[in-house]
Amino acid sequence: MQHASEFELMLKGYGMTTAEFLYHMPDHPHLLQSFIWQDYDLAPDFPALHRFIGFWKAKLDGPLHSVVYTHRRLISASEWRSVKGELALH
Repeated sequence: MQHASEFELMLKGYGMTTAEFLYHMPDHPHLLQSFIWQDYDLAPDFPALHRFIGFWKAKLDGPLHSVVYTHRRLISASEWRSVKGELALH
């Protein structure tokens, strides 16, 4: 199976998703630890983020306290402009 390049993902609408996970430490449940995760993902469903949360719940010992995320499309329509003319100096 061939993996898509980052640029191909961006053209398909993927953007960079960054999530901060706060979780209870297994040995000291009253302490919270922070973990930062980043991946290309599709808004608004965020399948990669949901897969990672499922992995966390199934495989890791520290129960999640909260997840805060942000998402930014790196290529969007606002970055493309139509040029209607050219001004030459000298």
